[in-house]
Amino acid sequence: MKIFRSARLLLLAFLMSLVPASSFAGVFISINIAPPVLPVYVQPPCPTDGYMWTPGYWAYGDDGYYWVPGAWVPAPQPGYLWTPPYWGWENGVYLFHGGYWGTHVGYYGGVNYGFGFMGVGFAGGEWRGGSFFYNTAIVHVGGGFHNTYVNETIIHNTTIINNNHVAYAGGPGGIQHQPTPEERTAMNEHHIAPTAAQQQHISAAAHDPQQRFNANHGHPATVAAARPMTAPAHAQQAARPAQQAARPAQQAARPAAQQARPENRSTPQARPETQARPESRPAQESRPAQQSHPAAQSRPAQQSHPAAQPHSAPKPQKEEKPKGRGR
Repeated sequence: MKIFRSARLLLLAFLMSLVPASSFAGVFISINIAPPVLPVYVQPPCPTDGYMWTPGYWAYGDDGYYWVPGAWVPAPQPGYLWTPPYWGWENGVYLFHGGYWGTHVGYYGGVNYGFGFMGVGFAGGEWRGGSFFYNTAIVHVGGGFHNTYVNETIIHNTTIINNNHVAYAGGPGGIQHQPTPEERTAMNEHHIAPTAAQQQHISAAAHDPQQRFNANHGHPATVAAARPMTAPAHAQQAARPAQQAARPAQQAARPAAQQARPENRSTPQARPETQARPESRPAQESRPAQQSHPAAQSRPAQQSHPAAQPHSAPKPQKEEKPKGRGR
């Protein structure tokens, strides 16, 4: 039986790779067992600007249902919002609809996941230009946040009462909510699949025995990730170089300024370059007219640096001129 399930999941994974991003919200898993009720938990605070809350949900694997913890995730790009996955009853089976990123929140079965995903749309915040503003009336953010506001009206207008914490739409005992026109429009827009960080997050939950329903009986060991997702694997390597590229650019500017400062401050270091010119022009020794004007060579004498003595040693005529100046 497990071999059959594994083969089926491998086939589904292969089909997922063939599905275009614009239609990523398709159905990939169907079973005849309803998902467990949603556990109640406390949302950890948002760590930094630009992170989006992805609510926890029940997924299905070789060993049955397992809980994928809720987590803060960096948005793949500014302006994009997360539409959570959901289970829907149809033709006698429960169908799993995967989550996706898009410029608008689509239909997720009317399931009230909380923390902004109250059943319809998203009340936890909004993009304003390139910055995300958090509605602290429903989401929990850490200290030092400036992009915040309070709007309780949108919470009341988008909330679907779900006192039984049902985790699926339609069917017996399920949430009865049909897509709104706005949700239907969002369903047909361009979508982005879950990021690499999210995929690894799902894989980790699937391989954790404490997250499986047959072991925790509806009380997962981890209902919400204590730490935010940081784009591991290739996504992290693609994101961090972008941040590190900006830092070296700033650090490169600082050394450039620091290199320029020593040249301006330590004029003795800049003037030895002019002191080296007589050495690089040995042919000028045969020209007494040029040797009689040691304007650049007199500067090292004012600097009282030892570097000036080697220039006066090979040219005895220069020693006579300092005597003529009263030295």
